[in-house]
Amino acid sequence: MTLLQYESNPRMENISTAGSSFVFQGLLEMERYRIPYSIIALGLYIVTTMMGCLIIYVVWVEESLHEPMYIFISNLLLNGVFGSTAIFPRFIFGLLLGSPTISFPECFTQAFCAQSFTGVEIFTFTAMAYDRYLAVGNPLRYPALVTNMTAMKCVYTMWLLVFLFILVTIILTAKLQFCGVNINNIFCDNMSLVRLACGNSSVSNIFGLVESLLFVFIALIIIVYCYIRTLFICLKTSRSKSLKAVHTLVTHIITFSIFLVASFFVFLRYRLSGGNVSVSGHVLFSIAGVLTSIIVNPIVYGIRTEALKVKLIYNLQKIDVYKIFSQQK
Repeated sequence: MTLLQYESNPRMENISTAGSSFVFQGLLEMERYRIPYSIIALGLYIVTTMMGCLIIYVVWVEESLHEPMYIFISNLLLNGVFGSTAIFPRFIFGLLLGSPTISFPECFTQAFCAQSFTGVEIFTFTAMAYDRYLAVGNPLRYPALVTNMTAMKCVYTMWLLVFLFILVTIILTAKLQFCGVNINNIFCDNMSLVRLACGNSSVSNIFGLVESLLFVFIALIIIVYCYIRTLFICLKTSRSKSLKAVHTLVTHIITFSIFLVASFFVFLRYRLSGGNVSVSGHVLFSIAGVLTSIIVNPIVYGIRTEALKVKLIYNLQKIDVYKIFSQQK
């Protein structure tokens, strides 16, 4: 069955949990240009994954980069690789094979990974904001306040907490009965699944709402406070240092704001319009929420960080492509 045949089959919308798969309406929308979309998605996935892994590798091998700030940068990029791997390969194969369906277990797994990606992203932004606040506000005490071990414990804790909270959310959703299978997206997300449920889904809705509000608003309050305080501190220092710090802060805030707005829409899109948003609208904002961090983070927090940039160039120059190929032969 081709993508167009799925689109013209009216019975696909009213299948209960006796069915075995969901249908991505976003893939149906892309049927006409599926090859160009596949090539673009594959290119983005390969480039961003390689950039992220390269930066993580350089931070790992270079002792001069064994600092809390670079640990958080590496975690941000690792999370980007995690999120893109959870979404892009399945999306690309679905387009190339002309198959918009995904099995129930695979869909819930993808929803777990996609939502975990968002949670870790927000927590990492928060940790980085607080880290910069301490570094600028308490430069003498900073080495004692935030050690490498402290940063690593923070990273482990955020992943553990996110996985536990998201797991509970997905389990509650999986217990629902579904009266439809059409997902207005190109990947599975929890809100799309909850929308397809029939019967009482209030427990899942309330838990998801409270969880998301806690994640977003607490993180937002901490980030805003830390960067306002950091900005005031920077303005009291020399002009050259303050301009550099303000540039970094503004770049960070813009990046986080774009990610936050896109994530808000992914979460609220059904509640805002009762599910009347077009499929193209769902796909556009969902992709924006994912691509923003995956593409921008390696540039903003990796390439534009001077010390890291120098080490990246140094390690790339050490790579002898001819020698590698000679050894393989």
